[in-house]
Amino acid sequence: MKNSSTTKKHISRRTLFRGLFGSGALLGMDAAFTTKPSDAALVDPNDNIKVTKIESFVLKNSWVFVKVSTDAGIVGWGEMLKDDAKACAAGALEVGNYLVGKDPRNVVHHWQAIHRGAFYRGGPIKTAILSGIDQALWDIKGKALGVPIYKLLGGPVRDKIRVYGRISDKTGVNALKTGPDGGKRGAYKYVESPGYIQRCVENFAALREKHGPDVDIGIDFHGAVQPQTAMLLIKALEPYQPFFFEEIVQCLNVDVMAELARKTHIPIATGERIFTKWGFREILEKRAASILQPDVCYAGGITELKIIAGMAEAYYTPIAPHNPQGPCSLAASFQIDAAVPNFLIQERGDNEYEDLLAKPMPPVEGGYRPLLKDPGLGIEIDEDKLMAQVGEPNPYPTRYDVDDGSVVDW
Repeated sequence: MKNSSTTKKHISRRTLFRGLFGSGALLGMDAAFTTKPSDAALVDPNDNIKVTKIESFVLKNSWVFVKVSTDAGIVGWGEMLKDDAKACAAGALEVGNYLVGKDPRNVVHHWQAIHRGAFYRGGPIKTAILSGIDQALWDIKGKALGVPIYKLLGGPVRDKIRVYGRISDKTGVNALKTGPDGGKRGAYKYVESPGYIQRCVENFAALREKHGPDVDIGIDFHGAVQPQTAMLLIKALEPYQPFFFEEIVQCLNVDVMAELARKTHIPIATGERIFTKWGFREILEKRAASILQPDVCYAGGITELKIIAGMAEAYYTPIAPHNPQGPCSLAASFQIDAAVPNFLIQERGDNEYEDLLAKPMPPVEGGYRPLLKDPGLGIEIDEDKLMAQVGEPNPYPTRYDVDDGSVVDW
């Protein structure tokens, strides 16, 4: 429909299609346009578009997707936090009370309205809901204009995205991440024995010997290590120059993390359990970490990650977005990676997600994935594949100390 405030007399792309094929045909043709790289907008910028429906989907692996539909036939997709999956899925539907009937392209305005419209702000679940909706709205905006999202964030600042994941001669990936004990994620004592520390060192030394000095290997403490043991591990592993130490302790007490960070020359990374610009502010100000790992499904979506990256740049701090989720999570992260100057590396950037995508992403070569060229997020969700995986999410993985049965971090 033509915007009544516009005085120019022209036939928009959307109006033209309606005249030739009818409005129903336009809806059916949307997939054909969104699957091809194109610089042609699906709708005229002056046309009205309204959100008509919000849907959410919980998969058996606990990934949570949100789908935002519009009266222009353009659909946007996003992902939310995989913990508390059902709460996130239900919360996304409640956003419909605000968003349905509104123009989806006013993304930042909607971010502010959803965040500030509630009396209780922030928190992991509320921010995860906002993150998924934000991704979907950016996806719609990019598709409407016929461009990938990074072109709407100031344009690309690089030609390709460095990724870490599985070391492979085929892809050239030369960075990975492991746990202190080889990824076993044992129940860490407050103060571990010299034998345990030595075994962790031997595990990492063997990994370093296998891959050589030109492979970057991060060590993820996963917030499961107590500060006393964390310091022992950090000092014992320093000679092997890990890429970074990640989540050396829980982020609830930033001062403790900052104290440990001051005692090592190895970069400290954190961020997967921190949300919004307000959460990262304290990390930066106290120099508790020198690599930030915000999660686009949890920290506030594309809108907020762009701001967090800008804050980090002022502290000469790069970002390495966290990604344990699905294709929207990775694609949304790629949009930020392409648009911010202080990007370091993308977690699980070599994931392909053939079981959810209608078409493959450009392949990883030489350790880098090319920029996504398709409009919006740059991917297309295959809804048949997605629906085949909808089901009861995985139960919450509470862990216990094998010696005394006490609850431990995992």
